[in-house]
Amino acid sequence: MNFNNTVLKDEERIAFTLRELYTRYGFLQYKMSKFEEYDLYAKNRDFLVSDNIITFTDTNGRLMALKPDVTLSIVRNTKDIDGYVNKVFYNENVYRVSKGSHAFKEIMQTGLECIGDIDDYNIFETVLLAIKSLAAISGDFILNISHLDLISSVLEEAGLDEAGKRQALRLIANKNMHELRALLEKYKESSKRSAESVTRIFMLNGRPGEVISVLEEEGCAGQALEELKVLTGMLNAAGEGSRVIIDFSVVNNMNYYNGIVFKGYINRVPEAVLSGGRYDRLLEKMDKRSRAVGFAVYLDFLERFFENDLKYDVDAVIRYDDTTDRRMLFNAVQILMNKGMTVTAEKSIPEKLRFKEAFEMDDLGALREIRTDIKKA
Repeated sequence: MNFNNTVLKDEERIAFTLRELYTRYGFLQYKMSKFEEYDLYAKNRDFLVSDNIITFTDTNGRLMALKPDVTLSIVRNTKDIDGYVNKVFYNENVYRVSKGSHAFKEIMQTGLECIGDIDDYNIFETVLLAIKSLAAISGDFILNISHLDLISSVLEEAGLDEAGKRQALRLIANKNMHELRALLEKYKESSKRSAESVTRIFMLNGRPGEVISVLEEEGCAGQALEELKVLTGMLNAAGEGSRVIIDFSVVNNMNYYNGIVFKGYINRVPEAVLSGGRYDRLLEKMDKRSRAVGFAVYLDFLERFFENDLKYDVDAVIRYDDTTDRRMLFNAVQILMNKGMTVTAEKSIPEKLRFKEAFEMDDLGALREIRTDIKKA
């Protein structure tokens, strides 16, 4: 589906493209109110991208919040039905502190959730749609994949207690292998795996086949490794394997996430613009039996990426005055529009308006280009 970039904002264009993509794969659109009870978000602050929440008191005295997230609402309103998978996508405005401006903003966010009796195909399809979502934004992207259960298993073999695991996860996320090695030395008496082996595993960052070979050399086995093999094999079969990197620094909050997790990056944007994975533990916290996988696309993180995409506000400006025949002016506008141009008619050209060409009309209605030294772009 093609959209006119001069009519739609960049985030709107992407949202429409993603909506079409998700609909083709059978996901249904989820709609929600602008606000929810504050308690829903207060109990799960560390699940949110930003823990700053705008609150207000409703007419009945309840403390409400402008929604900073959509997933929590979807989970709360999804019923446990054996053998059923609820596949939904959303395109909603959320209200949180923007990474770009560091101020509260109304931000368009899109994503999808797959909740219920999910299996390996549901996980593959979700990751595939994450890849296709990144491709809709830019051709220059990569999806980094990790597996939290494999990370947890290696840390257990290293003999770490809960406090040690939490510290290790922070170091792994920051790729600080020097301090991780020092931490592992403190637990060497109870460790079943050497510090060299642990750091070698967590330094891995590369193509799935290469990484999986090293994991096997290091004696990793079990369901987590098998899930990585199945997922990356299916992505290869779908022709998308070259877009994937296994990177164990992708460490989402283990209070909520488990299994496969991933983050998507595009060139020229320092933050991950897409984040997701398995989040069965969130459902457990909300007293649900179902399992879940999904992701969100953070369109506000793309502000720098879009800054230079649109060089001009309009293709052409037609300057006129009080003596200009209005019918001739309208005809001149239509002539340029029929050539596929975007056009504005102005008595004086706005100082900050960016345009390709500027015109004036003669007494017969013919357009003549204004000298190029007044152009603004």
